[in-house]
Amino acid sequence: MMGRLRSFRLVPRRAPKQIVDPIIGVIARTGLTPNHISIIGFSGNLGAAVLAARGEFLWAGVVMLVFSAMDMLDGALARATGRATKFGAVFDATLDRMSEAALLGGLCFYFVERGQTEEAILSFAALAGSLLVSYVRAHALSQGLNMQDGLFTRAVRVILLAVVLMIDQVRIGLWILAVLTLATVVQRIYIAWQGLPEDALSDELEKERDS
Repeated sequence: MMGRLRSFRLVPRRAPKQIVDPIIGVIARTGLTPNHISIIGFSGNLGAAVLAARGEFLWAGVVMLVFSAMDMLDGALARATGRATKFGAVFDATLDRMSEAALLGGLCFYFVERGQTEEAILSFAALAGSLLVSYVRAHALSQGLNMQDGLFTRAVRVILLAVVLMIDQVRIGLWILAVLTLATVVQRIYIAWQGLPEDALSDELEKERDS
């Protein structure tokens, strides 16, 4: 059971090399660093959040999809150019979370302004679930469990939200996001429960947990 939970993914972790490598070759010649790519991706998602807050869902979805694709490129560029660093990984992950928060926050603002309580609550629930999915993984990793898999990882969330924005089915998409992100949190907690030993936390790790 645990093995099936750990291996099941809706989309691959990385895009095919045949697609990514030529793009990376062009970007590398521009002199852009992986952190530059992360910042560009985040800036584009901020633009998508503004569009979503204004109710321009089609363009919000298009912009979100285009600039979230940067998430596949910064890591590949770092590996290809030998610039992969621990700070870069933290910086990229932080901007990824901020991108999701901005977009879902923009939707929440739009629905609150129009008195659409259900959609506003769903936007908040989807945001909380998305952040918790990553939070559980980060803390499992700090305890020595490299948890890469999950039902509703960021790539799945980005694709779903972009599509429902473009086809103007945001309410349905938010229901899916809210339910399945929280289901992924439960899935990852179960994986952590099965995969981590029942050792007592050291004082140092106890402080880290409480931070």
